[in-house]
Amino acid sequence: MAFEDILEDVRKGKPILVYDFDDRERECDMTVATQFVTPEIIQKMRKDAGGLICVTTPLAKARELGLPFMSDVYWDDCEKYPLLKAMAPTDIPYDNTKSSFGITINHRKTYTGITDKDRALTASEYAKVIFADKPAEEIKKDLGTNFRAPGHIHLLNTSEKILETRFGHTELCTALMYMAGVMPSATICEMMGDDFGSRPKASVAEYAKEHGMQIIDGDEVIAEWKKFKETHPEF
Repeated sequence: MAFEDILEDVRKGKPILVYDFDDRERECDMTVATQFVTPEIIQKMRKDAGGLICVTTPLAKARELGLPFMSDVYWDDCEKYPLLKAMAPTDIPYDNTKSSFGITINHRKTYTGITDKDRALTASEYAKVIFADKPAEEIKKDLGTNFRAPGHIHLLNTSEKILETRFGHTELCTALMYMAGVMPSATICEMMGDDFGSRPKASVAEYAKEHGMQIIDGDEVIAEWKKFKETHPEF
């Protein structure tokens, strides 16, 4: 498996599998470039992965458009709702940073928002809207016109410097999108097992072989990201 082959699959809109680390979540996520999400891909994630379907946003873009971390929304409202302060995510066992969860959204053309076609529409249109070649104020207007919150797609904001302070699937998969040269938003979903836990890496590797999908470890993503940044100092 060559790394370039993985990036080529990303460019073609094919799902790939990303394992984080033995000392972190110890999970594999199915991921695809958000701009290429289809109802068929959402269905595959729902049936074959089974975790939570989420869409990533680079933090600089989230800040530019005013898309907050959900923990910040809760914190800002904790005087009115003191329980939110007590429930602050300060003890995530695999992560020393706050949760990457942002807000949840539905496209306004969806019905319930949860069907495969509804979630595919929300995800794919979200990427196309936020990365449109327009001034930020126009994009904000488009977001308000085309999306409602809360909804059934969970947004995830990356850390400020990707893969420097946080090493989650949010960062790993978004880094792959940057390196592939597609819109830098990944749609991700954890691979769940039949023993009430995460699907073991060896089992995911068997699934990948059976379904013609490529799998990559977080360590390799980090190594390639470091090389990528040598010629892309803006990251």
